[in-house]
Amino acid sequence: MSGFIDIVCNLYTPQVVAEGRAGLDEDFKIQVRMPEDMRAGVSMDDYLARMDRAGIERSLLIAVRAGDLKVRGSFEVPYAYVHEVCAQHPDRFSGLAGVDPTRGMQGLRDLESAVRDYGFVGAHWYPHWFEMPPDAAQIYPYYAKCCELDIPIMMQVGQNLVYDRHRRLPSVGHPMCLDRVAIDFPELKLIGIHVGIPWTDEMIAMCWKHDNVYTAGDAYAPKYWPKQYVHYANSYGRHKVLFGTDWPVIDPERAVREVEALGMKPESHRALMRDNALRVFRLPGHERL
Repeated sequence: MSGFIDIVCNLYTPQVVAEGRAGLDEDFKIQVRMPEDMRAGVSMDDYLARMDRAGIERSLLIAVRAGDLKVRGSFEVPYAYVHEVCAQHPDRFSGLAGVDPTRGMQGLRDLESAVRDYGFVGAHWYPHWFEMPPDAAQIYPYYAKCCELDIPIMMQVGQNLVYDRHRRLPSVGHPMCLDRVAIDFPELKLIGIHVGIPWTDEMIAMCWKHDNVYTAGDAYAPKYWPKQYVHYANSYGRHKVLFGTDWPVIDPERAVREVEALGMKPESHRALMRDNALRVFRLPGHERL
């Protein structure tokens, strides 16, 4: 089987790295055992070849907004960077608009423009970069805008590591914080990415409780996913778990190979690797599901 969809993918080109927009210092790259020949960035042609070898049809590229730009260590990947790649390869990439709750109304206008003018298919935000939990009041206007635009929003839940030794961030993304949000915005699709480790049971509980809460297995190699997470994806939660890599943290070929080794039921594997992403993001082909 191929035609897989990676819903968590970062733009990691030499330009992005050289401009300091990747958010990863050398210590983190060593910690995740990133090959030395990748540490200065990977060209889009190289990445497309990796996608092809892995059987990944489409990746969702994040135009990251990571923290208040007035604070040292914050950064962003401009929407235009992601839009350019998507425009060059419309059958392979779709954009996700990073949100920054510190930008007020301009941030809301940016999000609307990303969807209406650039065709981005969802929103993304990093609670820990803003030191705000998922149920913080400052992010509620963005949830409301996502409802208005009828797009899902994904966010990191669980712990965060030390991406930059000069700025250590608190782990504010408890999955249980999605409980209040899902109640307040029942029509909004909320995706807790990064498995929710070490609070994976909380993430599963939120998906089980709320029709509009989903999760993504990314940022951790699939062979290390908690057993209860694999069981959930392979049984009563097969319609709630999506596949991602958090590239460049996890190589797509490795991720696909290790998911295959989990021995999931064919219908669960297809839902994880393709169908759930098609449906949640309404990507091309979702009409046939």
